[in-house]
Amino acid sequence: MSIRLNRAQPYALALFRVVIGFLFACHGAASLFGVLGGSAGGGSVPTGTWPGWYAAVIQLVGGTLVALGLGTRVAALISSGSMAYAYFKVHQPESLFPLQNGGEASAVFCWAFLLLVFTGPGAVAVDRLFSSRDGSEPEGEPAREKARTVSV
Repeated sequence: MSIRLNRAQPYALALFRVVIGFLFACHGAASLFGVLGGSAGGGSVPTGTWPGWYAAVIQLVGGTLVALGLGTRVAALISSGSMAYAYFKVHQPESLFPLQNGGEASAVFCWAFLLLVFTGPGAVAVDRLFSSRDGSEPEGEPAREKARTVSV
């Protein structure tokens, strides 16, 4: 049973990456363009305002890149950092615990993106298209892992 689950792990990771990236990009689109249930007044965050507009750009761009699997580790690192900033600067001053300060989404996104920094994009990613052309190893999969998967 565990061997079958191990074979599915890169695909489960790719699905996790796509869902997290898509949800994050939706938050950015909602803030920037007032779509998808956007901000309270139905409008968007005024261009250039700190930190809301910059956070929304990071959410839209970072979420899209992560969902596609393009520059996943870098995009996830920046996205994770922006969510850590949001939690500690916006939510944590209200209360220590996420359930009390409304920072659950920031905390979950922060840790989900940090996980992707260390695991890489999974099986299905645009990064893999580029790495297979230049002969280098795909992101997140050293040669020994690749050889082991082929021999199973």
